[in-house]
Amino acid sequence: MELQADVVVLGAGAAGLAAARVLSNAGVTTIVLEARDRIGGRLLTREDVGLPVPIDLGGEFIHGTAAVTFDLLRAANTVAIDTGGTGFTYEDGALHDREDPFAIVAGVMARARSLDHDMSVDDFLSTFPGDEPESARARRFMRMLVEGFDAADPRRASVRVLAEEWTPGDEGQTSEQFRPLGGYAHLLRTLHGALDPARAHVRLSTAAHIVRHGDGAVAVDATICNTSLTVRARSAIVTLPLGVLQAGAVRFTPELPPSKAAALGMLVMGPVVKVGLRFRTAFWEHVHDGRYREGSFFHRAEAAFPTFWNMLPLHAPLLIAWAGGPKADALAGRDEASLVACALDDLRALFGNDPDPRAELEAAYTHDWQTDPYAYGAYSYVATGGGDARAALAAPVGDVLFFAGEATSPASEAGTVAGALQTGERAALEALAALHR
Repeated sequence: MELQADVVVLGAGAAGLAAARVLSNAGVTTIVLEARDRIGGRLLTREDVGLPVPIDLGGEFIHGTAAVTFDLLRAANTVAIDTGGTGFTYEDGALHDREDPFAIVAGVMARARSLDHDMSVDDFLSTFPGDEPESARARRFMRMLVEGFDAADPRRASVRVLAEEWTPGDEGQTSEQFRPLGGYAHLLRTLHGALDPARAHVRLSTAAHIVRHGDGAVAVDATICNTSLTVRARSAIVTLPLGVLQAGAVRFTPELPPSKAAALGMLVMGPVVKVGLRFRTAFWEHVHDGRYREGSFFHRAEAAFPTFWNMLPLHAPLLIAWAGGPKADALAGRDEASLVACALDDLRALFGNDPDPRAELEAAYTHDWQTDPYAYGAYSYVATGGGDARAALAAPVGDVLFFAGEATSPASEAGTVAGALQTGERAALEALAALHR
C-alpha cells in the first residue's frame, strides 16, 4: 500500500500532534504515523472509576507558564491547577517539613554556571568541602533533584547544562508547577481534534522502519497489521523519542550526518518507573493527628521509590510513587506485582503500619518507561561535554528532514511537555518554509 502527502510526521505524541496542527492549519496535507495503538507517546493517562482524577503515568506536570501550554489549556476549556501543599523529607527516623530544594540548589547552580569547563554533577559536587554541614546538605539536595527531577545519573549528567536548564528563561519558565485539570489526555484529544480531517490523518499501530530521504522528497516504509505501507512526501518531521533514535529502531538511508550521530551520543534517555496507587481512603491525611493532610510531596532518599506525591489541592485516595535515574535502573526488569510491593514497603517506612497500606490498597497502575519499546526512557538529559547536543539534534537535514521532541528543545524547556509542543510547532514552520522555497 502506498500513500502520498506533503509532509509525513513520525510520532503522534505532543510534538507530532502540535506539528500536524500547524501543518493542517496551513492547508498542507499531512500523514502522522504512530507505532502505538493510541495517541500521546510518553503522555499516558489512565482513568479509574474509583477516582475523581485521572492517573498520568507519563508526563503529569506543567513546569512554568510557557504560552504554548496555556494556549492549549484555553483551547481545551480547562485550567492549570497549582500543585501547592507542603513537602516532607524523611530523616533520622521521621518525616520533617522539607526545605525548598530548588532554593538550596539555586546557589549550587550559580557556582556551576561560572565554570570554565564542563564536568559531571558528581565531579562538581566533589569540589565542595566535605566536612561542612552546608556542603553536605547542598550535595544531598542536588543529587536528589538530579536523579528525581531530571531522571539523570549524577555520574554522567553535565552540570553546566543542568545549570543552564534550571535558569528561568524568557518565556515563562519558573519554579512554579501545575497540573492540567483532567490530565494530559484531555489536551491531547484537543490537539488531535484540531486537525482538519480533509488534510491530516493519524494512522495508529503503524510502525515506521526506514526513512529514505534526498532529492527533495522522502519515503517512509512502515508496517500496519502485518501489511507494508510506504508514505511518500516532500518532507518528514521526526518526533521519535531519543531512545528510539538511539536504538536504531528506525533506519535512515542515507545515514544521518555525523553531527546527528554525535548529538545522539551526547544525549541520554533518563529512566523512570512510575506507580499509581489507589487506596480505600487517603489514610496519610489522618495519621499523626492529621499532620500530613496538606502534605503533597514525601521524600526518603534511601527508598527504592524515593518520592511520593498526591493530587493536592484536590483530595483523593491516590498516591504516585516515582523513581528516576539510578533508582529506576535498580528497579529494571521487575514485574508489576514486585513494583507495587516495593512501593507499599516504602510507604510503610514513611507512615507506619496503622493503617497498613497493603490492606488499604484497592488498585495499582505501573509503567516502566525504560522498557517501553516505543520510548526506551522517560525524557532526555545532556551528558558531560555535550553542551550543543540538543541544538545539533534539532537541526534540519537538507530541506527534507526536520526534528522535534523534548530532546531537541532549548534549555529552558528541556525534558518538558511544553518543550515537545514548542519544538513540534517550530519543526512544522521549518517544513512549511522549505515547501515554499
